[in-house]
Amino acid sequence: MTVNGAQQSAEVEPRLLLVHFLRETLGLTGTHVGCDTSNCGACTVHLNGEAIKSCTLLAAQADGAEIKTIEGMGQEGALHPLQEAFWEHHGLQCGYCTPGMIMASADLLQRNPKPNEEEVREALAGNLCRCTGYHNIVKAVLAASES
Repeated sequence: MTVNGAQQSAEVEPRLLLVHFLRETLGLTGTHVGCDTSNCGACTVHLNGEAIKSCTLLAAQADGAEIKTIEGMGQEGALHPLQEAFWEHHGLQCGYCTPGMIMASADLLQRNPKPNEEEVREALAGNLCRCTGYHNIVKAVLAASES
């Protein structure tokens, strides 16, 4: 598979989840394990350009796929506009859910570059913030859609 533009390969146990492959095999710890039940969205990554919860997919199922994690969003020395907006609008809270929120938001903005507040809230419904800071997260996504 290709992860953040780099070809990666490894032998894995058939039951290894993609989230654990990314974190433990590749050392990409920006993707978080929140619930292991696909409820919280902390493990959201892009698979072939679409947001998925990486705790719902076996690593072997991603063979040949293109994966993008939060580490692949920005450039060296420059944040992605969504990362910048989360920082500027205090959408970070404790930060645990932030990588998943940003990946889900990027998926939304790719499909709908100018969403309204309701569309942002609906798109992020599968991502939980235990700090209950949705207001600033939504504000950040809307700001990023303007940039």
